Amino acid sequence: MTVKQLSLPELTSACAKLGIANVGLWREPVQAYGVEAAAKLVRDAGLAVTTLCRGGFLTANAPEERAAALADNRRAVEEAATLGTDTLVLVCGGLPPGDRDLRGARERVADALAELAPYAGQYGVKLAVEPLHPMFAADRCVISTLAQALDLAERFPAHQVGVTVDTYHLWWDDRAPEQIARAGAAGRLHAFQLADWTTPLPAGVLNGRGQLGDGAIDLREWAGYAAAAGYTGPIEVELFNDELWARDGREVLAETARRFVEHVVR
Repeated sequence: MTVKQLSLPELTSACAKLGIANVGLWREPVQAYGVEAAAKLVRDAGLAVTTLCRGGFLTANAPEERAAALADNRRAVEEAATLGTDTLVLVCGGLPPGDRDLRGARERVADALAELAPYAGQYGVKLAVEPLHPMFAADRCVISTLAQALDLAERFPAHQVGVTVDTYHLWWDDRAPEQIARAGAAGRLHAFQLADWTTPLPAGVLNGRGQLGDGAIDLREWAGYAAAAGYTGPIEVELFNDELWARDGREVLAETARRFVEHVVR
């Protein structure tokens, strides 16, 4: 998504030229290209798929909508397995229209995971629940803190359900570092993502993620939390940003790689 202006062939070519060995994919461009074809494209470029994003949106209370969401998530599991990744990121969903029962919505997520986790396990795919910033609780994700995500995940085996840590969504939470340690100790830290926090937020707020180093987050410190928790997996950069999307995607990709070295590695 950081360079969604690039087609999948353009993306894989640009990654290969820059020496980027891993790529996190989103379902929409993969489906448009063809799941099997996308899997071959990535393999032929020498890339590994870190995660597939996204499953989830599991809070519907109408039976037909719930059934459709479960079916879509089963497809997402199958797509992840085809692409060769063992991690499906879940954005759990917001409140249904007219619904104010936040606790009930969270329980419906748990009920859905009870059905999806064993299915994912059959494919060797882990479900990684991603808590989103509280400003998204109403419309995108009723899980807002890492503690909430872990409380939910811990109802299921660690090899089936864990969490995604995204700095953009969690940097404000002073309990997040101890929760990262909790996730690592339990083997539930399944994905780690970086984006910076810049203000003012744009209209609609969704596409306000800042380029690494442009905002308020100490990204190196957060990478340190993950490392201290025993995380040795890939670190993704996921930027939703209209200004970045308006630029040449190859230029943005190269800039992002440089910023990663500057603000995370060094």
